[in-house]
Amino acid sequence: MKNLFEQETLVSRKDRLKLKNQNSVVLWFTGLSGSGKSTLASKVNSDLYSRGNNCYMLDGDNIRLGINSDLDFTDKGRKENIRRIAEVAKLFVDAGEIVLCSFVSPFKEDREQARKIIGEENFVEVFVNCPIIECEKRDVKGLYKRARNGEIKHFTGIDSPYEAPTNPEIEVLTHKYSIDECSDVVINNILNKIEFK
Repeated sequence: MKNLFEQETLVSRKDRLKLKNQNSVVLWFTGLSGSGKSTLASKVNSDLYSRGNNCYMLDGDNIRLGINSDLDFTDKGRKENIRRIAEVAKLFVDAGEIVLCSFVSPFKEDREQARKIIGEENFVEVFVNCPIIECEKRDVKGLYKRARNGEIKHFTGIDSPYEAPTNPEIEVLTHKYSIDECSDVVINNILNKIEFK
């Protein structure tokens, strides 16, 4: 943009990674509401913290209660929601953090834009795969029931589509395996990416 110049700093990302003795990366948890994204991301966050890693979790509801409180749930609002989250996650990666992003992020195009913003080498897509029938059984927030009754419009999986990842880096089946087992799958698949070299 005109009259804007990127500010160079005396401390680089590499310096911050060396200080924290880890590589920074974004784990992007995507899946239907009720699939277990936030539960799994929180567990992975806790397990990584126990290993001595510096992590930060960005969750859909928390972000929409704050920085994205001005956005609605139309396709346009969802796209902007994901774009902003990706920009925030990119800053955390530069700060040397392992970032756990837990968002339905229903559209492939938006997830690919997030990957592009954050950087291919810093982005790990985690597909939290759980059938909608199981998500509806869980319905911990009562959202599916409200969506089925017409009280919530543009609800993913009901009257708004979810485009499942076709080639995620990691896929976990939360309806078949325990949260501990799913966390182990995620962590075992990223150890080589977060190891400082």
